[in-house]
Amino acid sequence: MDIPPTTGTDFLSESLERKDDADAALRPPSFEDFTGQAKTIERLKVIVGAASDRGDPLKHVLLCGPPGLGKTTLAYIIAKELNREIRITSGPVIDKPGDLAGLLTNLQEGDVLFIDEIHRLPKTVEEYLYSAMEDFRIDIMIDQGPNARSVRLEIPRFTLIGATTRVGLLTAPMRSRFTLQTRLDYYGRDDLTTIVKRSCSLLETPFDEDGAKEIAGRARGTPRIANNLIHFARDFAEQRAEGKITSEVAAQALELLEIDNNGLDEMDKRILRLMADNYRGGPVGLGTVAVAVNEEEHTLEEVHEPFLIQEGYIQRTPQGRVLTAKGWQVIGLSPGGDLKDGQLNLI
Repeated sequence: MDIPPTTGTDFLSESLERKDDADAALRPPSFEDFTGQAKTIERLKVIVGAASDRGDPLKHVLLCGPPGLGKTTLAYIIAKELNREIRITSGPVIDKPGDLAGLLTNLQEGDVLFIDEIHRLPKTVEEYLYSAMEDFRIDIMIDQGPNARSVRLEIPRFTLIGATTRVGLLTAPMRSRFTLQTRLDYYGRDDLTTIVKRSCSLLETPFDEDGAKEIAGRARGTPRIANNLIHFARDFAEQRAEGKITSEVAAQALELLEIDNNGLDEMDKRILRLMADNYRGGPVGLGTVAVAVNEEEHTLEEVHEPFLIQEGYIQRTPQGRVLTAKGWQVIGLSPGGDLKDGQLNLI
């Protein structure tokens, strides 16, 4: 059986966009089982514990941060800790106020409504959500023209958990209605290694410590990517090795995906090389880069740029993106090299 010819670029982008049953099966079921994000976990424990003790619905929570870090998982954990039902939706799905009204009127007292990509809610829907969050009521318009009239609907007290990768796109009135706003950051290698070992155990996949560290080191600080790398490494181990994920097997599997030991994939390196070769390291606009590498701008902004900035390969400035010394080094080019025929000399 042949290994599918997936490229690193496709694999990482699809990993961050996809949420499937396999991903759900690996979710930690409680705060105690959740690895990393210590400050966020402690904050959530405090407000969830207090709400449970008082018997009140939890105040609204906003979870921010790059994709794949556990925002959806935390929403499930919060609902479970509160012993309440959770309803899952996303901003783009709620197209009009009637869609929101249908969701809210079907909630029970204390239920959790989780809206992923909440920054993508249409403006008209967002305005209806304000009164629902504050006063637990919504006013909807019935009919049109001279027969139009407003009907007020009382809704059960509920908890809204919003998740966003682009908190800057949320309006100030929306942000102010969340009692707790907390950010999830990329995971350190030790925490990711713990997550990899837990996932391998749940999947009943043989591994050793070095194999787990190899996957963690190339997972871009992101549990969802780590779990997807485990699935590929397991398939590779079964087809090309003896079924066990060792350091050597993991390295070979991830090299097949074109993911290097820094976690950089083919698209990351194309971005860095383009900035070096064509723009002398910048500044250059992200839209220009997206056109040049034939990729959607939002994919670069949500998948590639956060990691490249976090790891210090590029900087964001008012004039555009700029390569750092580390960015030059990782692609083997020198910022002080002479230009020949539009190309920089290799070190």
